[in-house]
Amino acid sequence: MKNILIIVLLVAAGSIGYWFGGQQKIGAGTAASETAAAPAGKKLLYYRNPMGLPDTSPVPKKDSMGMDYLPVYEGDDEESGSSVKISTAKVQKLGVRTEAATLRDLSRPIRAVGRVEVDERRVFAVAPKFEGWIERLHANATGQPVGRGQPLFEVYSPELVSAQREYQVAARGVDKLSGEAQASIRQVADAALARLRNWDISAEQIERLKAGGEPARTLTYRSPVAGVILEKKALQGQRFMPGEALYQIADVSGVWVLADVFERDIAAVKLGQQVEVSIDAFPDKTLVGKVSYLYPTLNAQTRTVPVRIELPNPRGELRPAMYAKVDMKVGAGRTALTIPISAVIDSGTSQRIIVQQDEGRFEPRDVKLGQRNDDYVEVNEGVKEGEQVVVSANFLIDSESNLKAALGGMKEKPSVSHHALGTLDSIEANGSVMITHDPVASLNWPKMTMEFVPANAALIDKLKPGTAIAFEFVERKPGEWVITKIEAH
Repeated sequence: MKNILIIVLLVAAGSIGYWFGGQQKIGAGTAASETAAAPAGKKLLYYRNPMGLPDTSPVPKKDSMGMDYLPVYEGDDEESGSSVKISTAKVQKLGVRTEAATLRDLSRPIRAVGRVEVDERRVFAVAPKFEGWIERLHANATGQPVGRGQPLFEVYSPELVSAQREYQVAARGVDKLSGEAQASIRQVADAALARLRNWDISAEQIERLKAGGEPARTLTYRSPVAGVILEKKALQGQRFMPGEALYQIADVSGVWVLADVFERDIAAVKLGQQVEVSIDAFPDKTLVGKVSYLYPTLNAQTRTVPVRIELPNPRGELRPAMYAKVDMKVGAGRTALTIPISAVIDSGTSQRIIVQQDEGRFEPRDVKLGQRNDDYVEVNEGVKEGEQVVVSANFLIDSESNLKAALGGMKEKPSVSHHALGTLDSIEANGSVMITHDPVASLNWPKMTMEFVPANAALIDKLKPGTAIAFEFVERKPGEWVITKIEAH
């Protein structure tokens, strides 16, 4: 019997020693594992809730389900300030590309459509200053080109015939009279010639009359300018009155292009600046003109302002009412800090970009933009020269679906836990609880009754109203206090 007792004691002692030794090995292994897991040279910041709740602790702890809080080391915090961290693998998978903000010449084109118009300063009306009848038409078709001095029509006018005969009689009297009578009759002759000149009778016909020619029944009315007949009212045999317009002739050696420039671009257009004009009828030609006038009115339907451009047209190829495409370069010689247009996330009320701070770390920033061209936009505020901005996949980083929540989370600081004792008064239908708690020193709160929200319903499953409790809570957002741990006290 004594031997059996000794054997039992030896076996028990050996088991206790074996268990103790195993626990030491397990403890050593766990400590070694934690030491190995800690990144070398990095400072431990805090421990965070493993379920993603806004709860942190300066020391190791467990949540209500027994899960260990996770350590967060310096440089590993995914919500540092306003930046967001993305792994290198995910950056490559999303196809994130960046480009540096740089100073560029921000010249940009203003493109507009226009139409060819006649230069209004080169339009002339043929309106005889005397009454008469058209005996014969020389220029008898609209669109017919005419040269300066080219015959337009033959006209019979009693006034012209009378003036010619008056001159003829007066000219013969000059040769036969002398003294004051000769001077008077010469004045009559000169007055007759002056009337013919004032009626736009050509110098050639007047010289023929002065040379002793007989008065002509009809005289030739010649074109005062070279151009194209835009309008012809003259008909053979027609009687006309003084001042009646018979022809409208336009000199088309120079034309206008009236371009419709959008309201937002008109401030950049300057008088005298050169523009390039292309005409659909001559696609291989680029014409160069200059801005001569900005009209003071705006078309309310199209929100455009007419801009007048002068173009030479020596060969008459440009015809009124032709469509034209106008290209104006504005802002040349002005440098500005620019980023690609694709880098801008425009929410309608604000513009935002994503800046790469370092490898895998990105920061959203609000920016103020200025002028833009086809590819780049000026940045007046929000980024510095040389900073890398995301130009591809920026909408995935800062997607519209969670933009507000993501930005709010970026700027939140780690929540601080508060501890308190109290009594569970009631459990409300909406899942919140009413608790009368003792003074909370960390918040300088006195004893009072207030509403709390459990982080999950499992925290209060086994508690009943009237139970004395010890609990931890955090402020998830202003005025909302969330219980992260609760137990009967």
